[in-house]
Amino acid sequence: MLSVDQPLTTRYAWLDALRGLGATAVLLEHMTYRFLPQLRPTWFNLGIYGVLVFFLVSGYIIPASLERRGDVRAFWVSRVFRLYPLYILTIFVVLLASPVQPLRANIDPLSHLTMLMEVTGSWAFTEPMWTLSYEMVFYLLVTGLFVTGVHRRSGLFAVSFALLSVLVAFVMPARGLLSGPIVPIVVLVVILASLGCVLFGPRAVRVTGALVLGALAVTLVSIGSRVPWQGAMILAVMFTGTVVYRWEQGQGSGLWPVLGVTFLICLTPFMKPVTINGPANLLTVVLAGGTFAGFMALRNRRLPYPLAWLGLISYSVYMLHVPLLRFFILVVGEPRRFPEIVQLGLGLTAIAAICGISWLTYRFVELPMQRLGRRLAHKRPADLRR
Repeated sequence: MLSVDQPLTTRYAWLDALRGLGATAVLLEHMTYRFLPQLRPTWFNLGIYGVLVFFLVSGYIIPASLERRGDVRAFWVSRVFRLYPLYILTIFVVLLASPVQPLRANIDPLSHLTMLMEVTGSWAFTEPMWTLSYEMVFYLLVTGLFVTGVHRRSGLFAVSFALLSVLVAFVMPARGLLSGPIVPIVVLVVILASLGCVLFGPRAVRVTGALVLGALAVTLVSIGSRVPWQGAMILAVMFTGTVVYRWEQGQGSGLWPVLGVTFLICLTPFMKPVTINGPANLLTVVLAGGTFAGFMALRNRRLPYPLAWLGLISYSVYMLHVPLLRFFILVVGEPRRFPEIVQLGLGLTAIAAICGISWLTYRFVELPMQRLGRRLAHKRPADLRR
């Protein structure tokens, strides 16, 4: 998921709080399948709401982080050390529990090397990991745009990917076209070669590598996404977050792309080729956008500490909650067989346990690795500054 490295005392604390809210929404979405399912909302999708909040925050902060550093190498070092340690730990936990919690079918370990399993035909080791694929695609695309010098045209990219989503919904089959054992290998080789060109090559080689990264990102979301139209729409949402950032910084021409993307996002689910609940999707999008706007309006105010604290542990909560929930249910039994008051108590106990374990992984895995990443990112002078 999204990662924001700034401490809570900075002007980005509101983004941490949004991440905490998003992670909580996803956790509750998965809990209400087994705990008090009658409380599960049907008029909007709680899990997609949380994910959309994450994507908006990523779109807002990731390009800003790259541009603030001005150094592609430092950006990638920090991203790797921010995401991969807990990602690897989560996979290890899932594998360790596999004797009592069987692995999902059709998992390709090679596709997990790049985190691009969702766009290369593989299921993830645990369900929430699918969003990391789009985070990684966004990183590849933003890197390509930054190196080629067109990264400030965020409004154009936001609307373009929303239009691409509509087009893909009509012309593509319901599932992505990329699958097979050779796909993740090819993708890995292309990424390593292209990033090598971007990081270490002369100007012309860097630009070539950047163009390849951009082309790969667009290809993966267009024909590789498990739900093809959704992949392009996710990038549209992320670039919408970037549009808001540029508007706030006085770098853009306004918020008109937000209106265009919102219209297309709301239109697509009502189209015949897309068989999902259009009204529920519409309300989910509106709520996610409204939440982001509301927190942004309060960005200069002090936020409640519990929400800010949830933001700190949100990546751990997001990644670990599914295997932890399954283990909890394995120990206590099927929650739905108990009276409602007992289900409520068990649910609160599960949430407390997940948050407690997530605090430990944040404190002893995430935080040390973030610090190490920052040290390595600034170990030598940047040689790719623009």
